[in-house]
Amino acid sequence: MFNGIIEELGKITSVRDIGGGKELTISCKLAATLEVDNSLCVNGVCQTVVRQDKNAVTVQVVEETLRKTALGDLKPGAVVNLERSLSLAQRIDGHIVQGHVDTTGELLDVQKEGTNWLCTIGYDPQWRDLVVGRGSIAIDGISLTVARESGNSFTVAIIPYTWEHTVIKNRKKGDRVNLEFDILGKYVLRFMQNREAGSSGGSRGGSAGGLTGGVTDQLLRESGFTGDDR
Repeated sequence: MFNGIIEELGKITSVRDIGGGKELTISCKLAATLEVDNSLCVNGVCQTVVRQDKNAVTVQVVEETLRKTALGDLKPGAVVNLERSLSLAQRIDGHIVQGHVDTTGELLDVQKEGTNWLCTIGYDPQWRDLVVGRGSIAIDGISLTVARESGNSFTVAIIPYTWEHTVIKNRKKGDRVNLEFDILGKYVLRFMQNREAGSSGGSRGGSAGGLTGGVTDQLLRESGFTGDDR
């Protein structure tokens, strides 16, 4: 479990093929604080440390992770966001991030606005029900807030500190980024899908990420929500 607050920028020192997967070695100061079997979030992807010394850690990326994330794009010399797993005594300064990437998006535009940067991300419309204005989203493991949404894209505002201390400043138009949607939103969506399927007498199919027919007033009433709920 992570909270989307990047602790360090590491550097990929080697990429080695292992069957259908890849083994990444990352040079970082955090290596001295980690042990084998510890979890490490790499660009938003929860990975297990398989080797470690005081200067570097090695993680193994399996085929399923390569299919769902942009870790396969990494080459030696690439800079990556790193975050260690949370301790029970630690404050959650961002939001709950599992390190379980849902899909990748494409960086469509980067604009400087005053002291901030506005980054617009395009994504598959099947996930649209999980992108909410002013809601939380993790981009390459960074806890961010959706500033606005339009069709199958959304925009986040990046403050100067986050810009300077994460890999977002190295991203260019057309780059792939890892997206993890808010876990609370995913549970609510699944609940609504199950209620809708039950009320219609069976599954209505639908997309992997979206709710067929959307959230209607009738569906909300059937699920126990009333106009008095605030």
